Amino acid sequence: MTGTVQGVGFRPFVFRHATRLGLSGWVLNDGAGVLIEVEGAESSILEVSRLLVDAPPRLARVGTITDDVIPLEGDAGFTIVESSAGGIPTAPVGIDTATCDACLAEVEDPGDRRYRHPFTNCTDCGPRYTIVESVPYDRPATTMAGFTMCGRCQGEYDDAGDRRFHAQPNACPACGPQLRWTTQDAATSVGDDALRAAIDALREGRVIAVKGIGGFHLAVDATKDDAVAELRRRKARDDKPFAVMVRDLAAVRELCELTTAAEDALSSPGRPVVLAPRRPGAALAAGVAPGLPEVGVLLAYSPLHHLLLDGVARPLVMTSANVSDDPIAYEDDDVATRLGGLVDGVLGHDRPIHIRCDDSVVRAVGERTQVLRRSRGLAPAPLPLAVPARHPILGLGAELKSTVAVTLGSEVVASHHIGDLEHLATYRSYLQAIDHLCGLYAIRPAVVAHDLHPEYLSSKLAADLELPTVGVQHHHAHLASCLTEYGRSDPVIGLVFDGLGYGTDGSLWGGEVFVADLRGFERVGHLAPVTMPGGVRAIREPWRMGVAWAHRAGADHPFDDPRADAVGDLVRRGHGPVTTSMGRLFDAVSALLGMRPVVTYEAQAAIELEALARTVPRGEAVAYPVDVDRDERGMIRIDPSTLVATLMRERQRTPRAVLAASFHESIGRAAAHAAVMAARERGLRTVALSGGVFQNPRLSEIVEEALGAAGLEVLVHRIVPPNDGGISIGQCAVAAATT
Repeated sequence: MTGTVQGVGFRPFVFRHATRLGLSGWVLNDGAGVLIEVEGAESSILEVSRLLVDAPPRLARVGTITDDVIPLEGDAGFTIVESSAGGIPTAPVGIDTATCDACLAEVEDPGDRRYRHPFTNCTDCGPRYTIVESVPYDRPATTMAGFTMCGRCQGEYDDAGDRRFHAQPNACPACGPQLRWTTQDAATSVGDDALRAAIDALREGRVIAVKGIGGFHLAVDATKDDAVAELRRRKARDDKPFAVMVRDLAAVRELCELTTAAEDALSSPGRPVVLAPRRPGAALAAGVAPGLPEVGVLLAYSPLHHLLLDGVARPLVMTSANVSDDPIAYEDDDVATRLGGLVDGVLGHDRPIHIRCDDSVVRAVGERTQVLRRSRGLAPAPLPLAVPARHPILGLGAELKSTVAVTLGSEVVASHHIGDLEHLATYRSYLQAIDHLCGLYAIRPAVVAHDLHPEYLSSKLAADLELPTVGVQHHHAHLASCLTEYGRSDPVIGLVFDGLGYGTDGSLWGGEVFVADLRGFERVGHLAPVTMPGGVRAIREPWRMGVAWAHRAGADHPFDDPRADAVGDLVRRGHGPVTTSMGRLFDAVSALLGMRPVVTYEAQAAIELEALARTVPRGEAVAYPVDVDRDERGMIRIDPSTLVATLMRERQRTPRAVLAASFHESIGRAAAHAAVMAARERGLRTVALSGGVFQNPRLSEIVEEALGAAGLEVLVHRIVPPNDGGISIGQCAVAAATT
């Protein structure tokens, strides 16, 4: 059996049912998955085979089952055999999974030997990916190898009828990891005293570091304005929202309005951060998510989190422990060298984390969810490839929101979220992730897939690896990642909207209409091109894009900045790179409406523009005209110049929120119109939406509604991020189909 079948209680599951049905034989883990031999009555063999597919363990994901008939061996009874390390490992590594109800009940029971034990787990829950060093997944191949189980834990581990049978992180207070509390003056305490000291610090409004499953968090009381403001000051994070952790769904409901989809995502085994609308008057500090109607919430996913939340009895900010854009700290030495000045105390422990892993992030859109960051609890779950790879492929991703991916025949496995490679510490983490992923599966890549941008560090690494390379255009990779999610390889129309991507003509694309499949693409349309004054500075200073779009619209820019007129002169002379970026258009409109001329984090201007638009019902927004015509090469062109001019005229007499909503309505309908034109010309019935701009729920709703009204099938991202976090998956899919 292949799939996620190791470390999820599959062997005891097989043992129990085989024994119940009177079958003889054995079961073991090997590099490919689970190998089972059964002999006995045909009806019993058929029943156990049915159970493997229809009722596997809770965390299992069955891939393929290959069976054969062999000569009867006459085994006596059924046994669990030691794992086999032979062959090339292909069995997926399990995801890190939230504490199950049975383990949590033990942690809360004063009569249980695991009462208040922060590292309680079983085969149904606990760390996997972040502690495993190699496969097959057995204790010596994890960071628990240094902890020798006591007699009682060993007995559980060896008992096939126990839910901790071969639970690799199994331990108890007598033999497992221990908490340690350290303050800046070097005062220390251990065990339950350490936990109580951390709780006291949080109650007093102090900033502490907490060692979790995939790294350290910075934590403060989320209801204290002063504490949250101090965390922002120390972390040098002006506006970017913080995630808030609470104990259970009842606590989330006090803070946010939840749909069924949001509740299902929050309580799923992966326990991601879920973006949900904040309730008016919710007891949260204003600085948690300044200026935004949503807050990112997540449920406690380890016993340590539950114990902290029980002790503080308030929501806690839980944000990645790093400075600015560095990767999350995950080693104990990181705290001393990188976080010393950020925290008043550190709640650590002696179970090593092998690979850092940030929290995943999900948005609930109506009654579906969309993954925005695929990391702890979601990665590295494999995805099937529509076209199997004939040889191992390594996908290196892009530059921002980086991930890497490898192919395993008919599947692709993507890493956790790594971050932006422009930072040295993140690049080192990126190289570590490549080594880790390739090492887990003993992969020696035969082909390396990379972005076309020559200045991306990922592209430069591809050239240095001395392996055959496949350059995959950025937006084609976006689209391919969406097709992979749906198991599709047939041609579709693609609307691919993002910030920037290197085009085949050397310009910066980002508002594209494609006809594409996995093997290739044709660019059949795009957003009208404008100058991007100052190059990358225009990303951090959206007012520059406002000047460029005001010029194209024949309007005067509204900016008082003395540099604006000089930038306008550059635009008129055509100085600067040319872009068709939809993301930069959203930035420009945000600046032109007086909202966000300068950003402090990626996509802030567009996020705040959408948040403002969402305050206005769809029916109150005006759909202003947008030209959808042909350029000089016959390509479909979406030209919002008239729209921008209208917004500039209306800004003095129409509420800004209405203009923000009208902009979304106008550009969304225009984009759908362009896709319908392309679909009818090419005789296609499916449109795929990809790229980071389609993280915007208001825009997505408008486009999907218009395409559906035209009778077209719409593919939208759900489990693969539409942003650059999905690029490595798309690169692997394209390379598999073309090499």
